[in-house]
Amino acid sequence: ASIIDRTLSVVTLVLQTSQSSWFQCFYVPTVRQEAVVISGKKLARQIREEARADVEKWVLAGNRRPHLSVILVGENPASHSYVLNKTRAAADVGISSETILKHSDISEEELLDLIDKLNTDHRVDGLLVQLPLPDHIDERTICNAVSPTKDVDGFHVVNVGRMCLDQSAMLPATPWGVWEIIKRTGIPTLGKNVVVAGRSKNVGMPIAMLLHTDGRHERPGGDATVTISHRYTPKEQLCHHTKIADIIVAAAGIPNLITADMIKEGAAVIDVGINRVQDPATGKSRLIGDVDFEGVRQKAGFITPVPGGVGPMTVAMLMKNTIKAAKNVLLYPPERVRMAAAS
Repeated sequence: ASIIDRTLSVVTLVLQTSQSSWFQCFYVPTVRQEAVVISGKKLARQIREEARADVEKWVLAGNRRPHLSVILVGENPASHSYVLNKTRAAADVGISSETILKHSDISEEELLDLIDKLNTDHRVDGLLVQLPLPDHIDERTICNAVSPTKDVDGFHVVNVGRMCLDQSAMLPATPWGVWEIIKRTGIPTLGKNVVVAGRSKNVGMPIAMLLHTDGRHERPGGDATVTISHRYTPKEQLCHHTKIADIIVAAAGIPNLITADMIKEGAAVIDVGINRVQDPATGKSRLIGDVDFEGVRQKAGFITPVPGGVGPMTVAMLMKNTIKAAKNVLLYPPERVRMAAAS
């Protein structure tokens, strides 16, 4: 038979074959790729470049260079490391900064006096008190003592309240960092199922707030359906929710809380946990998150590492808040601020 006859025979055979048979003959299974590892360092670098350009534009317009004051109480090595990262980032984007060191035996009253002095200092744009504080000092009292317009941590009751009402506010840096990771990576949130593991007032709760609120409001939210779990959530109930979640944010401070068997294929997993554990191989301590990274990356669509994920974003968003404070974007009537802080 001629080549044309043989070709016609093959075409006829294919046309007579059912669709299912066609796929059985010609479908080649694809090997699933590992999750996209989101580089918080790379995203933070992008945000810091934006901040640097913003600062230079602000200064060139004849304004004073933004200034950040950090109060550091005690000798906690982790706190000293975090503060150093913040002041280095400030220098990198053109923000001037100072670190005010205080001994761990400082009284609450002395600390409040220092905060009051910095609140009224017009040269200070952003002010933060590094947490945690010694046990004899009430953290909520201290957070509420910082002027809301200078509260670059976003912990003052006025800023927390405005955030919950979808109004413009100083957003807490870590939750804002998580939100920016999700947005800038292009992970959809509208109508999606989200699990936030952890309900702390500074991290878990604000993350849930940013993700579930209305995207049409003054401070747009993610329009997601959010479930918050905590220490009293039974593990089997947590698994039930995580298996249907499109996005999982782990912020509980529990190593390996989220494992591969708990997530669905292609889910986005954001690890906020910072846990220092001893490496059995080397005997040295190392940082890990709340997610079994190696296991989960085989199944997830996106995942953030620890370190190098959310941490750099926290520092970058703090720089954004300092610029916001310098520009007086948020003008709250002083009498209302005092009333809110005292209530």
